Amino acid sequence: MRVHKNCITIALATTALSLSLAAGAVASDDLQSLASDSKNWVMPTGDYANTRYSKLNKINKDNVKDLQVAWTFSTGVLRGHEGGPLIIGDVMYVHAPFPNTVYALDLNNDGKILWKYEPKQDSNVIPIMCCDTVNRGVAYGDGKIFLYQADTTLVALDAKTGEVAWSVKNGSTVDGSTGESGTSAPMVVKDKVIVGISGGEFGVRGHLTAYNIADGKQAWRAYSMGPDSEMLIDPEKTTHLGKPVGADSATKTWEGDQWKIGGGTTWGWYSYDPKLNLIYYGTGNPSTWNPSQRPGDNRWSMTIMARDADTGMAKWLYQMTPHDEWDYDGVNEMILADGIEIEGQPRDVLVHFDRNGFAYTLDRDTGELLVAKKFDPAVNWATEVVMDKDSDQYGRPQVVDKYSTGTNGEDVNTTGICPAALGTKDQQPAAYSPKTKLFYVPTNHVCMDYEPYRVSYTAGQPYVGATLSMYPAPDSHGGMGNFIAWDAAKGEIVWSKPEQFSVWSGALATDGDIVFYGTLEGYLKAVDNDGNELYKFKTPSGIIGNVTTYEHDGKQYVAILSGVGGWAGIGLAAGLTKGTEGLGAVGGYAALSDYTALGGQLTVFTVPDQ
Repeated sequence: MRVHKNCITIALATTALSLSLAAGAVASDDLQSLASDSKNWVMPTGDYANTRYSKLNKINKDNVKDLQVAWTFSTGVLRGHEGGPLIIGDVMYVHAPFPNTVYALDLNNDGKILWKYEPKQDSNVIPIMCCDTVNRGVAYGDGKIFLYQADTTLVALDAKTGEVAWSVKNGSTVDGSTGESGTSAPMVVKDKVIVGISGGEFGVRGHLTAYNIADGKQAWRAYSMGPDSEMLIDPEKTTHLGKPVGADSATKTWEGDQWKIGGGTTWGWYSYDPKLNLIYYGTGNPSTWNPSQRPGDNRWSMTIMARDADTGMAKWLYQMTPHDEWDYDGVNEMILADGIEIEGQPRDVLVHFDRNGFAYTLDRDTGELLVAKKFDPAVNWATEVVMDKDSDQYGRPQVVDKYSTGTNGEDVNTTGICPAALGTKDQQPAAYSPKTKLFYVPTNHVCMDYEPYRVSYTAGQPYVGATLSMYPAPDSHGGMGNFIAWDAAKGEIVWSKPEQFSVWSGALATDGDIVFYGTLEGYLKAVDNDGNELYKFKTPSGIIGNVTTYEHDGKQYVAILSGVGGWAGIGLAAGLTKGTEGLGAVGGYAALSDYTALGGQLTVFTVPDQ
């Protein structure tokens, strides 16, 4: 359902929007060109490379201490607010969790609502959304705003009016009956819009799908596991660590037909290299969480995938956590960085901070593994990733039996596993500064106990098969998170700033030599390139959104959504109190309710005199 003022009001209010998008409608054929204007923020991740870096510097390390609230906007929803707004010309597009309302706000007129789109969805979708009713943002292209709804409907809205241009069902159902949901932000590449699927905890088989921007017709779909034809894999040309994957590379690593309910969902972030025409993304955990029920490597769950944007054909794959035993989804963002010097040679790389606690640096053309190191010293489930290309263990983590839930068996509580299932970093995206060549990473410093048990599959019912409890890592003095700077060439932490709770906010780096992030208590913080805190402000609710910046009317602004929730805040968001609820997170983050409460607000900051 679309709600807006009368037609005359819309015509007047959107005059500025029409002017600002006149060039944008043409430039949308080359979204990368539109994104190159730092006054805008036209993609959920800022750019195709997922750097979350802005060239704006009117707010900088010298004046950020003077940051003040410029204006605010309530979304009207009291659940977890992930993602962030888009800014295109004089218009800001703000999204919300379920029911996935989208607002177009006029920046020339005190944020006046130009149009509002509020879809009508089946409420049965809410309980099958694993870790809160989040949505990670909308996308823009060809004069359209693309919303991926919780019920898996992809909607194309006219950016000027909010009218529905087309919609398509990405899942098999829209009533939650099969456990499928939509939480990820779409990505527009050339004439296509890319979306994934959520529901790994319900036995959903993951896939990535491309739809034609013009009419919403499906262009291609690539499954995460299954026959080569359905995965869009060429057995002789698609490679894993430099070697062809061979025929039936996925199905022969599963027992029987388990791959049909095998998980590997694709609810994270996507990136794109225009020169190579490759899309990069990660696949999630295999289903069920009980590893004893799915012997084998369970390919290609837990995998970085590089695919041709036009056809979806896989060029290379790299599985980070074969036969996952801990729910270490591999969906976190792939950051593309140029000229990273490794062993004396500049390389164009892909950098990925995985839930399993290892940070990976790969050649993004060939998939060659260059670096794989722990980015939290507490990580203990594996000792290392083998880097010897002549070893039969090349590229594989070396699992410690003490922390192997599969080795210890069903109905055995394996204790002290680090990190917890929510990972050393979940989906909250890191930022990369080409000035410093450093990556700025929000992290979790959390461990867990994990007890797997046998579970049967029923469509639309939880297919987890494990009980978890979470707590701060040992010797952390109670702190559950760190904000770190990472050298991806060396695989080293440059500096680390402890936080009381996990840092569940996406970071932002700028040419002003500052880095922004938010905290679960609700603080927006700014630090310099050495990690020294320069500014903080307490917003109305915990922050799990991603910091965004833009310029309007000669001033730079910083925007952040606050609204506690997500996996870390699911206890508050959903009113859960039992420690093992929320897949183990409720007990670990019980103290969060002492510092923040539910909310749903956009806060926009600026420095008055720039």
